[in-house]
Amino acid sequence: MLILLPPSEGKTPAAPGSGFDPDKLHFPDLTDARKKVLAALADASSAGDAHAVLGVGPSLAAEVRRNTVLHDEPCAPAHRIYSGVLYDALGYAEMTPAQQAKADAAVVVISGLWGALGFSDPIPAYRLSMAVKLPETGKLATFWKKHLGGVLDEYSAGHLVVDCRSSTYSAAWAPEPSMAAAVNVFQMRNGKRTVVSHFAKHTRGELARHLITRGGDDPATAEQLLAAAQEKWDAELVPATARKPFQLNIILS
Repeated sequence: MLILLPPSEGKTPAAPGSGFDPDKLHFPDLTDARKKVLAALADASSAGDAHAVLGVGPSLAAEVRRNTVLHDEPCAPAHRIYSGVLYDALGYAEMTPAQQAKADAAVVVISGLWGALGFSDPIPAYRLSMAVKLPETGKLATFWKKHLGGVLDEYSAGHLVVDCRSSTYSAAWAPEPSMAAAVNVFQMRNGKRTVVSHFAKHTRGELARHLITRGGDDPATAEQLLAAAQEKWDAELVPATARKPFQLNIILS
């Protein structure tokens, strides 16, 4: 089982310590592409229109400046750098050592800066969304789509992929539909099913935590994933098609 997560918009800077080392990241075949995005991000972040290009406001000026010196910034495991609703619900820090080791092995973060990361990969805090179009790379989802396919197709072969990404990050790589399930979250209000954003992030984090911490075998098929989700939620499974993965729909009351 592999669990795909998006990064968080906000990041928690690492405590002072060792700087960035690209050789310590998973997926070494992405190193050259990462260096290109790092350089493009540094150039864009030092330009006069940096905030407009990155889609951020004046209050994030310090984070934009940090983008220009990421090679010198202290690093921490990705699961500590990423924060916010989904990661709070996942609760890595509260897991047992065995559960944390399982999370490190199962979780892959799809990132606008790094392409794909292991959950324990040491990275600095940064500010960059997959939706951004950098002058030197173009739209990042399109850039990474050219690089992630071969790497992640091979890495995910034979594994059920539980896709907890938002649509922005899903555009960068599509797993084999018959072996993947996209997680959607709905809420029932006045008898109608509605899409919820905040609770979707929270519930996807809770699902990731449940899959990592529950007893028994990991789900190996979409049907087994549905059964695992139904241990905690009202859920349904929409069949996959030739181009679209299974849809695991969690319905909140």
